[in-house]
Amino acid sequence: MELSFEQMYKALLDKDLHYEGIFFTAVKTTGIFCRPSCTARKPKPENIEFFKSTKECILKGYRACKVCRPLEMLNETPEYIKQILNELSQDPTLKFKDFDLLQRGIEPHQIRRWFMKNHGITFHAYQRMFKINSAFKKIQNGASVTDVAFNSGFESLSGFGDSFKHIFGVSPKKSKEQGLIDLKRIETPLGTMYACATEQGICLLEFTDRKMLETEFKQLTKTLNATIVQGDNPHFDLLEEQLAEYFEGKRKDFSVPLFTPGSDFQNKVWKALVQIPYGETKSYKQQAINIGQQEAVRAVANANGMNKIAILIPCHRVIGTNGNLTGYGGGVWRKNWLLKLENQHR
Repeated sequence: MELSFEQMYKALLDKDLHYEGIFFTAVKTTGIFCRPSCTARKPKPENIEFFKSTKECILKGYRACKVCRPLEMLNETPEYIKQILNELSQDPTLKFKDFDLLQRGIEPHQIRRWFMKNHGITFHAYQRMFKINSAFKKIQNGASVTDVAFNSGFESLSGFGDSFKHIFGVSPKKSKEQGLIDLKRIETPLGTMYACATEQGICLLEFTDRKMLETEFKQLTKTLNATIVQGDNPHFDLLEEQLAEYFEGKRKDFSVPLFTPGSDFQNKVWKALVQIPYGETKSYKQQAINIGQQEAVRAVANANGMNKIAILIPCHRVIGTNGNLTGYGGGVWRKNWLLKLENQHR
């Protein structure tokens, strides 16, 4: 349900943290945009307009507030949700009902709205998928279906089987033939990203508003014969740590393991991308020459476009022969921002 102007203005006056990431306030008289919880003096209703994203604010000509700094950890997960997610990570069998949320002083509709906006599913659906993710891994490691079902909090084997098959398309007993790709939402100064990982390493890192994202998800699931499900992965902690250092200007290279299923040519192109030094740029033609494929400029450009791991495999460092910033999956505005960041800290 869309929030009304009155609801957003009240949240602004109350500095309500529960609306972090849901909307942003732009002040016409100052040209500044803020978080809902900003402590700066509140403007009159007639002097403001609300936007769903900082990108909309920037494109309308507004600049970020220096008090609440809305571009730092854009759409950051509120603390009360972080705490719940940490508890689920430690014990996937937990189930937070509306009553439990109310006991914590959390309005169920607020957490429901946040999950729908940032994950595209309800909070209860998220909990169910997280639980099934954990169950899948236990079965893959040799645990019995019966033990996993009841230890995961399901009241019946049939209920567990139905939930499992709804997500993976197969029964728990047949899941040995299936693979699993873990999915996590990560916040960055440029917006929310989705990270996917297998045991081998990170296989996808993309901004959530990338137009090709659904296609990339489908390609991964088909190539790896796997299902993408929210869940933990050992590679996510290192990824988040190194991404944070990169955005702070403290890291120029990444060591987090990558897994890049693709053709030999694509992997050759992606390897060449990683070799472009931090703070420098190459043209598609220069990239083609570097891999010994001088006549394959268009093929190199296509392979760049098929890269599913943004920033770590830095396709943002490739520009047009004339020096112009050409297309970028995350948006040219982000490409420009990343190049400026690297140029500042090179």
